[in-house]
Amino acid sequence: MLRPAFSTLIIAIALFSLTACEPLPGPEKSIEVAVQGSHMGRLSHNGSRAVIGSINHGGSLWQVLKEERLYDWNHSEEKSTLVAAAFSPEGDWAMTTDSHSLVLWKVDSGEAFRFWTAPGEVLSLALAPNGEYALLGMADHSAVIFDSKRGGVKRRFNHSGRVRSVDLSADGKLALTGSEDRTSVLWNVASGKSMQSMQHEEDVQLVRLSKNGDRALSAAKYDKAVVWNTQTGKAIGEIPLSAEKIKRGLRFSAARFSSSGRYLLVGRPDQRVQLWDTKTMKTLAEWEVLKRDAWKPTSAAIQDVAFASAKRTYYAIASNGFIHQLKRP
Repeated sequence: MLRPAFSTLIIAIALFSLTACEPLPGPEKSIEVAVQGSHMGRLSHNGSRAVIGSINHGGSLWQVLKEERLYDWNHSEEKSTLVAAAFSPEGDWAMTTDSHSLVLWKVDSGEAFRFWTAPGEVLSLALAPNGEYALLGMADHSAVIFDSKRGGVKRRFNHSGRVRSVDLSADGKLALTGSEDRTSVLWNVASGKSMQSMQHEEDVQLVRLSKNGDRALSAAKYDKAVVWNTQTGKAIGEIPLSAEKIKRGLRFSAARFSSSGRYLLVGRPDQRVQLWDTKTMKTLAEWEVLKRDAWKPTSAAIQDVAFASAKRTYYAIASNGFIHQLKRP
């Protein structure tokens, strides 16, 4: 539901923008999902559902199209502080973590199917088809394949730094890990062997795989994001940040490939969302989401992005507690 107060804010932003030079387009519609903002937000593949880790109200599952909060998802009777979540590729399962425990959920019923103690401090996660296993990025310098339905670590991928971001291909056969050891590594899940790697100059904080696993994105702190070919390990192109933005510590905070892998949607902590063509490595569209207070230095970092089922429509979750619907002309 679009709150009246937020509607007033949109008008204020619009008036303020009249004095600015060529302002970027804003959201077509915004849904408030966390009054005081969120620690994390994660969208399903087509953006139809979202897991929100609210700052003050715990975890919840939302149906985005109907703007409806479906279920409260907490790990105990108290409100949980969720640090990461993931949907299975088909969207029937989801997993949440509060860093030390894991819960596998049935999305349709909202039921907690399994509860597990995590094998260490979890920083990031991805979920395989049918929720069969999860890829966990750990603070102990490893990523692990964790059996979501029977429990236990089935495989471990080692780094020499904390694993800040992980992803799986849609078939669950390829794993991608990004570490503070300045590398992103592509792994064969069945064999546990590394297949390719990309070296960065700073800590890798975000990695993503295309649906079929042929393209990867890895983005490092204070550095550009690199799109690379997972067959050859060679860079396809770069998504740059200006030198001034790098000096201010700006980075890429969210990303997702389209189903075909041709397009890449990225989000940043400065309220920006960009659509890139991965063949030409050119920007096709750019938006700026809104802050709660236009006159204060409040945050609206992008936490996740998704391609909607409708053509030229996209979703972005912002840390100030809104899911934004974006349209490309």
